[in-house]
Amino acid sequence: KCEHSAVDFDGVQYQISNPGNDKGVIILSAKMRMFQDLVEHGVTDLLTREYGDALQATPEDGYDVTLRFDIASLPEDKDAVALKASLLKRNCFASVFEKYFKMQEAETASDKTAIVHYHEEESVYISAHPDRVTVIFSTLFKDPDDVVIGKVFLQEFKDARKAHQQAPQVLFSYGEPPAELEGQPDLLRGDNIGYVTFVLFPRHTNPTNRDNTINLIHQFRTYLHYHIKCSKAYLHSRMRSKTTEFLKVLNRAKPEAMTEKKGFGKRV
Repeated sequence: KCEHSAVDFDGVQYQISNPGNDKGVIILSAKMRMFQDLVEHGVTDLLTREYGDALQATPEDGYDVTLRFDIASLPEDKDAVALKASLLKRNCFASVFEKYFKMQEAETASDKTAIVHYHEEESVYISAHPDRVTVIFSTLFKDPDDVVIGKVFLQEFKDARKAHQQAPQVLFSYGEPPAELEGQPDLLRGDNIGYVTFVLFPRHTNPTNRDNTINLIHQFRTYLHYHIKCSKAYLHSRMRSKTTEFLKVLNRAKPEAMTEKKGFGKRV
């Protein structure tokens, strides 16, 4: 019997199982909080295009999407099948990006901003314009130190365009949402709230590059918080190392134990 569950950094729940202990069948199901937001942007059509008959019309109970693979009918390149199955969340997310990238390609502006609640209390806002696509992530920093490290990290993102002119423009703000989101519902505000804006130009959204753009941008939040945690771990390790060095110095500086002085002669 096979039944394994896992959860990723964005709270997406996965389950791999074989129904009825059938060794010839593998079922992959996923539950994600953003799935219903993606329905209006054609996620079902995209998954059908990518997975064909493997996509089940009715997902398993408690899940949003289910894929079924018959071991006997798999193609020779099984690694390619496994890779495509591992991209299930990415392909779900891709539906909204592809929709708005095609709007920009047609040089038309979107009539409304797409809102995808991809993480607990956090959302991504996507809008198309004739010359660009704007992607805005809201992110919540639960630790005050994360805000400080996040500002340093995002400044590097912003400055990177000076050396790489082909990179998208990156803007960020703290506390208040950017002007582009004025009128959007349930916007987060506060000292621990950050908004990161990516301005994607036609060179990023054209058919040649759009897949790579989607691969990179849909993981931005995970990428950001992963590096914040790594930075904190590095700082803590350096602090522990320095503390150990200081303790060694202090131990070497301890005065020798005072010994009792003896007289020069014996009393007769």
